[in-house]
Amino acid sequence: MFDRVKEDIACIRERDPAAHSAIEVFLLYPGFKAIRSHRKAHWFYEHKMFFIARLISQRNVRKTGIEIHPGAIIGRRVFIDHGTGIVIGETTVIGDDVTIYQGATLGGTGKDTGKRHPTIGNNVMIGAGAKVLGPVKVGNNCNVAAGAVVLDKIPDNCTAVGVPARVVRCNGKRVQDLDQIHIPDPISQELCRMQYEIDSLKKAINKK
Repeated sequence: MFDRVKEDIACIRERDPAAHSAIEVFLLYPGFKAIRSHRKAHWFYEHKMFFIARLISQRNVRKTGIEIHPGAIIGRRVFIDHGTGIVIGETTVIGDDVTIYQGATLGGTGKDTGKRHPTIGNNVMIGAGAKVLGPVKVGNNCNVAAGAVVLDKIPDNCTAVGVPARVVRCNGKRVQDLDQIHIPDPISQELCRMQYEIDSLKKAINKK
């Protein structure tokens, strides 16, 4: 246990230039406290003591502003920076050496059952305000830009940006030019699809 605590503190000091000492991280960093609290809650969750697990989790929310469901699986050396507003769902799986910034959500879409939340690979950075939704997989060594909304799989070694997120860089090479003007409007596309279905149904009714 003490080795894991040292490891968590060391990874924060390595990635955050504002961390001046180990004691500062231990006493004052909400992300560190949230991870430590989650490990306790997860132990109770694994042993079917769901009420106690949830109690620890909710106390942690009040103290840190970070909500991690006790069922989530979190790897080693995960660094939650700042942390306010982060939400991590029950069936989320997070690998090792992941960095998550404030306001990020690893959540569900409301459409799925069973595995409802994302799987995050190793050495991933999830930017401030990013949303990764549904049982999608983000590969190893990926960057999810601030404010991005990820709804589909991201391969290894890629950078995803935008709403909905799209891969713009993979294995160090630019995938496509970013067109800031001709961006598809998902609402308009959905309205067009619905209109097409309505027209098709009208034609089918008229034939009868």
